[in-house]
Amino acid sequence: MRLAGRFGRRIRGYAKANDIPVVNCSAGERKHDIAEDYLARTTITQGLFLVLVGRAQAPVWDVTANHHIEKKKPMPYVNHYSFHILDAEWGHITIKISGHPPFPAQIMLNGHEYVACQARKAGITFTKQGNCFTNVSRAAALAKIAETLSEPRTIGRLSQLCDRWIYSACLCFALDLEEQRLSGFRYQYSNYQIEYSRNLIFAVGGHMEQVFQALIDRSRVRLDLKTVKTILGYKRRPKYRSRKKRAAEWEVAVERPTYDLTIFKLHCGGLTLKIYSKGERVLRIEVIVHNTRELGCGRALENFPEIVRRLQAGLERFADALSCIDSCFISDQTLERLPTPSRVGKIVVGGIDLNKPRMRWVAEAVIALSAASNGFTASDLAARVRALGQQTLAQYGPTRAAYDLKKFRGQQIVQRIGATRRYEAGPAGLKAITALVVLRDKAIKPLLAAAQNLKPSRGAHNPTPLDAHYHALRQAMRGVFHELGIAA
Repeated sequence: MRLAGRFGRRIRGYAKANDIPVVNCSAGERKHDIAEDYLARTTITQGLFLVLVGRAQAPVWDVTANHHIEKKKPMPYVNHYSFHILDAEWGHITIKISGHPPFPAQIMLNGHEYVACQARKAGITFTKQGNCFTNVSRAAALAKIAETLSEPRTIGRLSQLCDRWIYSACLCFALDLEEQRLSGFRYQYSNYQIEYSRNLIFAVGGHMEQVFQALIDRSRVRLDLKTVKTILGYKRRPKYRSRKKRAAEWEVAVERPTYDLTIFKLHCGGLTLKIYSKGERVLRIEVIVHNTRELGCGRALENFPEIVRRLQAGLERFADALSCIDSCFISDQTLERLPTPSRVGKIVVGGIDLNKPRMRWVAEAVIALSAASNGFTASDLAARVRALGQQTLAQYGPTRAAYDLKKFRGQQIVQRIGATRRYEAGPAGLKAITALVVLRDKAIKPLLAAAQNLKPSRGAHNPTPLDAHYHALRQAMRGVFHELGIAA
């Protein structure tokens, strides 16, 4: 506790001497919004400009009566200090550190800040809303700057950035530079949470709105998306391109969007896949890994390029799955071949008959799992089928799911990923199976319903005037449908 107390006193003393605000935050406050407010008003161009203090859980060690060092359980809530720093190359970065030894720290930075700083140096003008570039004078040059973040050289840049500030601006309040040298205290950096995104800039905002809403309508049911969040703005997107050419300039994000903000979000294990509109004419596709351990490639800083590569592959797979679901197609040969037996290795398996509820549920589950970046297992498929068919584990388990997957593999709709026990739906197979499901739900079922001879109801036993009006309305609508040639 002595080191933690000294840490807090040194910070407050330094902040008071250098006129740096120290703000105590309560639970639930959005610290990023507080920092953005101070950032807009600060006159500091480089270095520490704000310290936020909040409480969170952290490992704390105690010395017992037997002179043993043991970790407190459960982890107590202690003060954490968030150092908000302006860097010449990376812009606004945040280092959150606990005041208790061994002083665990989190470093939060944004790649868009780095791109913005480098774009200014290159003379590229832009408009920026939050963490998104909504208007750029030279899009190709900006994209080339952004691509440098996935190069191996980024490992060195990130390491230099962390070393530049964590020892001289943060840890120095717990251990001064001499104490750091004598103790040999050094941090090892690893990646924890990373976001990867792509922006699609449309010429006309109204066209983007039409494309995005149509994509949501055609894919939300197939991907088993429960909700789509829309935050209403106070302006409509223009339907035609503006003739006025205005110079791009820096913008500050507002809490209420100018235009409607629609968020299409899909959770796949430890990954979150999102598509949302940003500004007037930008559509953003984003993949977030909440814990890089989910990717299975290591969390050390040296693995940063591989993590980015896997996130890029996941985003592209998400976009490909949406494209296949949106523009589904099945050939005559595939349609005739599906019910026939096929072969997987030396094993002959049955065909796919979508007239059976179980195979329909499997097909819908394969479509829903197609956007997963690292594929899916037989257990994942079984869980999704049980949810669709409201079945128990005894009725449909991983063993039956594995057999059904063999049927789909035999028809080349699903293939195994390498030598693993994970599977993925290929583009052609995904288009075919989606087309079959859409054809059955949107064409065959309505036609069969229209072909039935429905007997008119005898009406109410004690009709009221309202019943009479309703009966007259039904008769009139039948006449309208008859003239238009629509089955009613």
